[in-house]
Amino acid sequence: MLKNSRLAVALATAGIAVSAALAGCSSSGGNGAGPSTVVTSGGHSAAAFPVTIDAANGSVTLDRQPSAIVSLSPTATEMLFAIGAGDQVKAVDKNSDYPAEAPKTDLDAYQLNAEAVAGYRPDLIISAGLTPAQMKQLTALHIPVLDEPAAQNLDGTYDQLAQLGQATGHEDEAAAEVTDLKAQIAQVTKTVAASGPHSYYYELDQTYYSVTSTGTFIGQVLATLGLHSIADAAKGAAASGGYPQLSQEYILNSDPDYVFLADTKCCKQTPESVAKRPGWPKMSAVQDGRIVALDDDIASRWGPRIVDLMKTVAQAIQEHPTA
Repeated sequence: MLKNSRLAVALATAGIAVSAALAGCSSSGGNGAGPSTVVTSGGHSAAAFPVTIDAANGSVTLDRQPSAIVSLSPTATEMLFAIGAGDQVKAVDKNSDYPAEAPKTDLDAYQLNAEAVAGYRPDLIISAGLTPAQMKQLTALHIPVLDEPAAQNLDGTYDQLAQLGQATGHEDEAAAEVTDLKAQIAQVTKTVAASGPHSYYYELDQTYYSVTSTGTFIGQVLATLGLHSIADAAKGAAASGGYPQLSQEYILNSDPDYVFLADTKCCKQTPESVAKRPGWPKMSAVQDGRIVALDDDIASRWGPRIVDLMKTVAQAIQEHPTA
């Protein structure tokens, strides 16, 4: 059985059934309020309510600016705090470990307990990729639910930031965050623009699950840095939804320029442990120090900190160029 909860997220996003043990509502509740304009704690004039957001779970209408948000998505939690809506967040799920001030609870998005969610008396619930059964549970609470599943590309990240800004009355802050994020990403890509193309093996866990370049969010992000995945040519890559399980022999024969470890926390993998695997000392990436340890949490989310991951990768390319 796979033991990486972050891998479970990736595979679930790709539509692959996995056990709930792996863990790592389209209607809104009306309150009868008319349109209003509110001022946020940051002093910015918020958008007039009610507002209607075209979310993944359909059109969601919010009659008033929410003041008691429950986030069941670590990525949404990061986004909410990034756009200045942190004061409106009353509870987040147990996997929302950033930022530190987020009100972390025992809520579990994988083993959803609707009654526990309702106990925080939210006026908005934000989730990421609800199953039909979970949607039914939360819809029964008659509380607006905004479902923001894993983004397919960077544009999806920008769109979700904008939607959360609209939903929370922080449209201006969300727009500023998107502008800043785009500028940072442009600067990072500029630093490595002429160094590619490079091949890579991206490790989701030590059983060799990986990602393709075009069928996954992280693959498309890395593509902006001139990188392409060895998994693209793997048998069954397309059928896996972009998350094929490779063999050690396939990885060794592919001899990727870089190895990116997105299992340093969940599976305790390090450049040193990888270098001790049978046959791996012969790989050029091992011999030339091109194994890059990533932060699992950042690597598994599609929020503002994606730029931090890109900086880590870009720095590795600059410090350990291929021959």
